[in-house]
Amino acid sequence: MSLSYRHVLAFALLLPLGYAQAQAPAAPEPAPLVQLPDFTRLVERTGPAVVNIEATIGGGEARDEEDAAAEGAPPMPEDMPEFFRRFFGQPGLPGRPGQGPRGGVSQGSGFIISADGYVLTNHHVVEGATDIVVRLNDRNELKAELVGSDPLSDVALLKVDGRGLPVLKIGDSRGLKAGQWVLAIGSPFGFEHSVTAGIVSGVGRRSLDPSQQYVPFIQTDVAINRGNSGGPLLNTRGEVVGINSQIFSNSGGYMGVSFAIPIEVAMNAVRQLRDTGKVVRGQLGVRIQDVDRERLAEFGLDRPVGAFVDSVENGSAAARAGIRPGDVITRFNGREIGRSAELPPMVGAMPPGSRASVTLMRDGKPLDLVVTLAALDTAAAPPAPSGQGAAPAPAAGNALGVVVEELDASARSALGLRAGEGVLVGRVAGLAARQAGLAPGDVILQVGRADIGSVADFEAAVKDLGSGDEVRLLVRNARSTGFVTFTLR
Repeated sequence: MSLSYRHVLAFALLLPLGYAQAQAPAAPEPAPLVQLPDFTRLVERTGPAVVNIEATIGGGEARDEEDAAAEGAPPMPEDMPEFFRRFFGQPGLPGRPGQGPRGGVSQGSGFIISADGYVLTNHHVVEGATDIVVRLNDRNELKAELVGSDPLSDVALLKVDGRGLPVLKIGDSRGLKAGQWVLAIGSPFGFEHSVTAGIVSGVGRRSLDPSQQYVPFIQTDVAINRGNSGGPLLNTRGEVVGINSQIFSNSGGYMGVSFAIPIEVAMNAVRQLRDTGKVVRGQLGVRIQDVDRERLAEFGLDRPVGAFVDSVENGSAAARAGIRPGDVITRFNGREIGRSAELPPMVGAMPPGSRASVTLMRDGKPLDLVVTLAALDTAAAPPAPSGQGAAPAPAAGNALGVVVEELDASARSALGLRAGEGVLVGRVAGLAARQAGLAPGDVILQVGRADIGSVADFEAAVKDLGSGDEVRLLVRNARSTGFVTFTLR
């Protein structure tokens, strides 16, 4: 085949250029504009101490996901938020993790905290387990003994027979700040030793699960799914700063909001579980909520901080110290309370019998008290009062739809009231009052800010109330003294 003059000339012109390019040294690659973190060394160092946990629940047989879904709890409405779903629960079903009627085998994560075989994980990973197996990074499987478990912090301590086991270093979560890098290692969906990374999104978060009010959760955007439960949350130094425990999800899967138990909370539980097999906590005996911004002047505050005391348990540590409903606790043991959710972890971290200082605002003035903490959930409620009405309760003649009766001396004594305090609720006909929780047998001590000591006092206090008015009653019953608030319809 012959080439035209034009083709030869074009080839000749291109040859020197291509030749020169081939001989010239390659240009260096440009430096990256952003230095992204590389976690490979961290994972290599910490990974061997992370374990997979297999717990046989209720003695049942192992089942696949299809069997688990068939035997699980009935599905809930599609539009119902599935808050704080546990990670290794049944696929697509709401509620706490667990098995159907026959039990089953559930998967979770954990990590070794001592060379002689102590392993830390979540309570809900091993709850109800009859047999627990820990699988190490080298695929070796060890039978584990449950040393103890604490549902309120969602922490469980296991023990396996071993020596010289790899151990994770315990860090300190108290210095964590939003924006810091963190890393999780676990077994999502059974994929062992999966690594995910993200940043701290917030600290001191409150759980929507009321049983976990004693845990100031670490919020992250680390990808967490079923099977990650109990695994470590690590800082960039390879130290454990938390235990991955919960997610916030409308679908049951990861949606960018994950929660971990601070390692200090977990290790406090570990020490008690190792020593006594159980965890005890201090208790004030109050029900609290955030401060209402609209009532700052009434409380004597210039910003909405502190914990508003909505009710006080009768005979509790708070009641003995003189804390009352309507008080705003602003400091506990010298530490400022920014939001009400900050108070329970502070109290729960102290053992029963501890003395603590409490600063509060009452009627716009500061007051300092000293409280001796009781043991959580040990305060016994006094017997219910037995009011002696002179006649059957008549129809309600007020907008509240509440019929009250005079209290006799024995009823007042049973509730620790003085003469001239309170009236007994005989009947609740009003829908709003019933829905707010007011019930026969309750004793009304105040309507708004007016003290009530007789039926006449009560009727005078409510006579001008009508539809649309907000009603705030101070009520005492057999267990506590607190506010009942509702809007008349």
